[in-house]
This record gives sequence, structure tokens and C-alpha cells, in this order.
Amino acid sequence: MQDVKVNIKDLSVYYGTNKALDRISMLIPDKKVTAFIGPSGCGKSTFLRTLNRMNDLIDSIRIEGEVIIDGINIYQKNIDVVNLRKKIGMIFQKSNPFSKSIYDNIAYGPRINGINQKKQLDEIVETSLKQAAIWDEVKDRLNNSALSLSGGQQQRICIARTLAVNPEIILMDEPASALDPISTFKIEELIHELKEYYTIIIVTHNMQQAARTSDLTAFFYLGELIEMDKTKTIFTNPSKKQTEDYISGRFG
Repeated sequence: MQDVKVNIKDLSVYYGTNKALDRISMLIPDKKVTAFIGPSGCGKSTFLRTLNRMNDLIDSIRIEGEVIIDGINIYQKNIDVVNLRKKIGMIFQKSNPFSKSIYDNIAYGPRINGINQKKQLDEIVETSLKQAAIWDEVKDRLNNSALSLSGGQQQRICIARTLAVNPEIILMDEPASALDPISTFKIEELIHELKEYYTIIIVTHNMQQAARTSDLTAFFYLGELIEMDKTKTIFTNPSKKQTEDYISGRFG
């Protein structure tokens, strides 16, 4: 396997006494797209949120095991979680631009990180919007509210906002589930382009989307990782019957 970016070892997650994930171990390669599939409630999104410690915000949660990113266990005591989340951006199911101008949405992260020179911010905003494949659509209205854009455009603004702080990993939780087919296609095209520069991990209910966008696919069921392999293998020749049953629509 090529360079490993994320190494998960025996990861279990509990909400109170309820075990949401059971001893997950996997290797996620650098600069590839890894998709998580499985029925609702199987632990995909919980797992995704362990990778940037978003689950820390839940009171009753308990996490066992290790999540090692670039050789460092992110659950060590001395980890700076703010820095971690700069390195690991997250795109949510529902686009959530700030009620600010398009420009200020993108410049928000860099400003927090101490970048205040207009020329530098201008460059970051333009580069990020270009990378998110939306520059041509918004370059003449950067002072307009991001909330005036369509749903698909708002989602690409959120992606540009994430890119503006130079992450290494991008987590995407159902990034196109609320979008129409044309906007979904644009997001999928964008994922394909971005993997040249970033490690991308995507949770999707849409198996066709997983098949189209990802290099590797992991199938989750009832909090367990049933199988992980190259996407083509998972969809054409899975080794586990549960995977085959799910992909062929027999359950889920």
C-alpha cells in the first residue's frame, strides 16, 4: 500500500453504555479518496468525526484505541485540537456558509490564523475559490452574501472555506445528499480533482457515488468494519457475503 496517512488501531466508541463502533482498524492512504458506505446508523459518521475529534463535543462519549495521523496518535493528552482541525477540514451534509459575504467566508480562517494583509487574503480567496471550481461563478460578486447562492454553490463555498486554511485531510459527511443531480456531479468532479493535493474521506449513502469517486471503499454494519478494499473489488467481487448483500440491495 502507498503512503499511509491515517492508521486506525482498535478504535471503539461508546455513547454512554451504547457501543457505536467496535474495534475498528484500517489504513487510509495519502492523496486518495476513501469512501465509507453502509446503512443508516451503522457508525460511518461517528467514525468520520473521530478523525478530527469532533466527537469530543459530546458529553457521554468514550473513545478507546488509537487514531494515528502522520505518526502521531491524535488522542494523546497534549494534542492541540484547534491545530488538528486546521489540518483536517470537514464538509457537512448541509452546506453551512456563514451569513457573511462570499469573500469573508473564505477569508475567515486565514484571518483567525493571523493573516490580515489584503493582498495576501485576496490571493488566498481567489486560489481557494478556483480550487473549489466556483471562482468563475462568483468572482464578480464577492461582496454578496454567501447565503444568496444556490445549495450546490454554497457547498462549494464551504469547500473553498476549508481549503483556505491549507488542510491535509478533508472529511466529507454526505456532501451531496441535499443537492440536485447537476450540483452533485460538480461536487463529484471536484472530489476527483482535489485528491491530487489532499487525502479525502467521504461518507455516502449513495453507492453509485462511492463507486464513481473513491479509490477505496469501507463497508460498515452495526458498528463494525465488515470489509475494506479497492472500490472496484468491493463493488464487483467483495469477499464478505454481508457486503455483497448490501451492494446488491438485499438489505439496508
